[in-house]
Amino acid sequence: MLGIAAAVLFFIAFLINAADIGTNDVFSSTNVMLLGLTALALHLAGIGANRTGHTTRRRPWSRS
Repeated sequence: MLGIAAAVLFFIAFLINAADIGTNDVFSSTNVMLLGLTALALHLAGIGANRTGHTTRRRPWSRS
């Protein structure tokens, strides 16, 4: 999920930079890109992943 958010933030940063849109200092293309890099780093670290509990499902061929 964070990987998708990072891609969206990178696209927004690209649009701000390519269209030369004048924004305030908070939403500059560099700051949006840094938010995207943060989301990407969290995604690669495994934060926000859909982790389910470890299930011990019995296989039909196992004898335990």
